[in-house]
Amino acid sequence: MKTVVATEKVRKKRTRFGEVMHRLSKNKGAMAGLAIIAILVLIAVFADVLFDYENQVIAMNISDRLQGPSWEHPFGTDEKGRDMFIRILYGSRYSLAIGAVAVLIALAAGMVLGAVAGYYGGAIEEIIMRVTDIFASVPYMLMAIVVISVLGSSTLNLMIAVGVTSIPAFVRITRASVLTVRNQEYLEAAKAIGRTNKAIILFHILPNCLSPIIVQVTLRIASAIISASGLSFLGLGVPKPSPEWGSLLSAGRGFIRDSGYLTLFPGLVIMITVMAFNLLGDGLRDALDPKLKERKGG
Repeated sequence: MKTVVATEKVRKKRTRFGEVMHRLSKNKGAMAGLAIIAILVLIAVFADVLFDYENQVIAMNISDRLQGPSWEHPFGTDEKGRDMFIRILYGSRYSLAIGAVAVLIALAAGMVLGAVAGYYGGAIEEIIMRVTDIFASVPYMLMAIVVISVLGSSTLNLMIAVGVTSIPAFVRITRASVLTVRNQEYLEAAKAIGRTNKAIILFHILPNCLSPIIVQVTLRIASAIISASGLSFLGLGVPKPSPEWGSLLSAGRGFIRDSGYLTLFPGLVIMITVMAFNLLGDGLRDALDPKLKERKGG
């Protein structure tokens, strides 16, 4: 009994953020995903310190071409003699940056449109949601290809293209979250003291709608990495010789019969990264809304 009381006192002393982190830390899958993401982020941030881009990442060494995995080259070498292990690690900078920036673009646009639609309702909501439905009806890869075809092939344009395809998802989830709090008493109180609609949305509504949006961000980063890799695989992404993971897959497909490792290792890294973000997203969902897990019988 004393232990239960002591545990309850500790729980009450935690802030909301501390309580979420406490629940998240108990989820082994989420912590494993977070550890993988942290390692990849550190590699991406310090890539220029760890590796020499000119001499180790893109410099050709024909005498070492198409060597299989070994102690010297753990992931083998490509058709130009470049170390695949170094190129894949350096490529995390491109893939993670594209995923993060693309989601930030989608988040900024989606939160604004979703909040406006959910708060004002009426004709404004109808217009925003019907336009969102039109965008959502177009396959995301086709839309991304169209955007890149219009803007041109570059890393920045790839971020924009992938970000545009994710806007409908953020519009919908933000609108749904706003609808759940739109009629709360604290919003009536804010109106009564003269707060503007803009201030109410920014400082009262959105902070109380962040839980599902945060989860959506982690899941969308995983989707953005896959989309960016797919576009690079088609030759519409990061220009060569930059070692983006999709580009590495595309370059290795011509040697898949005799040098399958050229596609195996980039594919594995993409899979592991996406799985890590999905595990973290699932863990955040359970940590931010523990009642949801209880309703599911977890």
